[in-house]
Amino acid sequence: MNTMYQTLTVALDERSYPIHIGCGLLGRAELWRPHLNPKMGAVVITNTTVAPLYLDKVLATLAELGCPAFSVVLPDGEEYKSWETLNTVFDALLENRCERGTTLIALGGGVIGDLVGFAAACYQRGAPFIQVPTTLLSQVDSSVGGKTAINHPLGKNMIGAFYQPKLVLADLDTLDTLPPREMAAGMSEVIKYGLIRDPAFFSWLEQQAAGLMHRDKALLAQAVYQSCAHKAEVVARDEREAGERALLNLGHTFGHAIETGMGYGSWLHGEAVAAGTVMAALLSEQLGWLDQAAIERIKALFRRVGLPVDGPWLAATPLATAQRYLELMRHDKKVSAGILRLVLLQGIGQAVVSADANDAAILQAVQAGLAVAPSVLSVPPTQI
Repeated sequence: MNTMYQTLTVALDERSYPIHIGCGLLGRAELWRPHLNPKMGAVVITNTTVAPLYLDKVLATLAELGCPAFSVVLPDGEEYKSWETLNTVFDALLENRCERGTTLIALGGGVIGDLVGFAAACYQRGAPFIQVPTTLLSQVDSSVGGKTAINHPLGKNMIGAFYQPKLVLADLDTLDTLPPREMAAGMSEVIKYGLIRDPAFFSWLEQQAAGLMHRDKALLAQAVYQSCAHKAEVVARDEREAGERALLNLGHTFGHAIETGMGYGSWLHGEAVAAGTVMAALLSEQLGWLDQAAIERIKALFRRVGLPVDGPWLAATPLATAQRYLELMRHDKKVSAGILRLVLLQGIGQAVVSADANDAAILQAVQAGLAVAPSVLSVPPTQI
């Protein structure tokens, strides 16, 4: 077994925390020890997919550390990132008489990480929590930076808090059991870092796409490390998204409209972000910032890793669909003083937050980024 690992730090003064990236980390008790209080115990919160694979390993490590623990197993899926599921967590915490010092451990992908982080932020006004991401998307993005939330029928991630974990433990071995569709969805967020701030990384991804999708551990370690390094740097400078951190939302405003409009869980987050990023690129082209060659490179890389580049229809015609996108986008967190701000590209590796695009331009970009036929209506990308 490869026991090497790399460590990054998210530098937030007294709230700084490490990100460990490597193989076999779930059983490395010495990595867990500094971030647990065995006297206060822990609760491992996971889902029905991850629990049979990794819950016993985590509980065994906690037992080795003399930390009493119990588990909560939630249903799996974006549609369960809700108030009802959050209350299930609170019920378990209260029934087991958990205290403010009890550590909540999020074992799973982005849904579990976001929901458990929000539960930790709320429970007795703040309990410690640890992120143990088991999907590529959560390892490179959602587990890092302290964004926690649940969804609302009118908008994704609209109810939440900024609340940092004590530790992020990204065990690359958990990617061995990740379904191909989830693996592709995670690559969407990896590609994002190249698009917004690192053209050399984007070029490296173009060269290494096949090896990454074949789950070459050395390549994955490099991709996860580089992605986390970018995010840690941005979060350290702009924890609460007052400026630079908004760039991490490339494609997300369009993508969240897809997720909300299609129904949570129909399209995976990374799939929606990929199609949304293409729409953002098409809008950037309209503004004269991006050329056709760059758009083709973006589309080609998304296709190479198995991601959609065309958005779904949300209504019977392209125009009605575009109007529905715009309506949903106006519920996004990037709306400020009634103005929709979008992350756009002035080149590969050069993202900006802009309010320059008017409604007509956005509607045109959405229509240009739709699938050629309405067959995508309520059909996940892998079934098209």
